[in-house]
Amino acid sequence: ISANKKSKVPKKLSLKLLNLASVSASVVDLKKGTILYQKNANIVMPIASITKLMTAMVILDSKQSLKERILFTKADRKSIHNYFSRIRVASTLSRADSIRIALMSSENLAASALGNNYPGGMVAMVKAMNAKAKSLGMKNSHFVDSSGLSEKNVSTASDLAKVVAAAYKYSLIKKYSTTKVYTARFKKPRYINGYTNTNALIRAGNKSVKLSKTGYLDEAGRCMVMIKQINNKDTIIVMLDSFGKRSPLGDAKRISKWITSGKTGKVAKSASRYEQTKLAYYSKRYSKITTTSK
Repeated sequence: ISANKKSKVPKKLSLKLLNLASVSASVVDLKKGTILYQKNANIVMPIASITKLMTAMVILDSKQSLKERILFTKADRKSIHNYFSRIRVASTLSRADSIRIALMSSENLAASALGNNYPGGMVAMVKAMNAKAKSLGMKNSHFVDSSGLSEKNVSTASDLAKVVAAAYKYSLIKKYSTTKVYTARFKKPRYINGYTNTNALIRAGNKSVKLSKTGYLDEAGRCMVMIKQINNKDTIIVMLDSFGKRSPLGDAKRISKWITSGKTGKVAKSASRYEQTKLAYYSKRYSKITTTSK
């Protein structure tokens, strides 16, 4: 299952030294497109809120006014199965700020409203998301909503590396996804909500992270993608279904250490057991998911 042996890795780096707690991963040199490392990178699995990167690209591609205020409705709440949100039904927020809080703080109701307010509604939005995925060469990905709350939003680490590279071309996605804290100002009624970035590296003020998105679902585990500057090079890092709440950060540090020194740290044996269990689950559960290539 592992694609490690096929990775194009510089001679100074040894794949044997890099152990990760993520079930699936991909590390790519953004400028050269060189694959530095892969682990189970072609396994189809749910991607949770990483979906919102595709949502943001499709919304920005549509050229809808970023200043226009979006109305949050009961239909939007229904789209996310009444999942918790601090946004009040019947209030409004600009499309720009809706994209911002969807990316930086993974605000699901904002992502849902963005999809429902897309020309043609959510059906057209999802169609555009899958068309965008196909245009990027994502052969093993499929989207069903704009929030990522459905486990039927699936992809692979290899495909998501393409999403991250594409998203990096959007200045607003880079800016919004790396916003540390933000106060969103709603109207009708007037109130404010404070939001913080879901990536602890950004919250800590780490300036090497140039783009970021986290995700979590019971079915998907802890997921994180980012573009991080390592050795003065922009590096795409994709980590899916990390074992444990802090594992994505641990894996990001292990990857950085591996690239800079050729060494890395150890992971718990329980992470290996978790990986084998989840690989068997994904093989059975998602092997027949319809993808954009069909």
